[in-house]
Amino acid sequence: MVTFGTISPVLRIFDEAQARDFYERFLGFTRDWEHRFEPGLPLYAQVSRGGLCLHLSGHHGDATPGATLFVPTADLDALHDELTTRGHPGARPGIEHVPWGREMTLTDPFGNRLRFTHQHSAPSREASS
Repeated sequence: MVTFGTISPVLRIFDEAQARDFYERFLGFTRDWEHRFEPGLPLYAQVSRGGLCLHLSGHHGDATPGATLFVPTADLDALHDELTTRGHPGARPGIEHVPWGREMTLTDPFGNRLRFTHQHSAPSREASS
């Protein structure tokens, strides 16, 4: 049987200060580590929060802006309240009711979307075959 480990999506960033403000200050992620091949070269970093691990890269070949991440969460209301209280000039999150549950989509300063979702039911395996 084939098994897979936890994924860590790579998201393209263009400005380190904006990435820190959005992911660390606003979303509450912790910077786990960062790497540069040498001073002055682009940043590659890992941030994480509550089991979600993301890689942020300033390298032009690593990722394309505009990705959408589907992030299941058990307490969408608590996350919404936290982000609304913390505030960000480029984000005013709202919760949308969708057929499979509720979602809150945030777009980072680089065009990547994080779709935090609380699902009422999961799609069946047969429906996706």
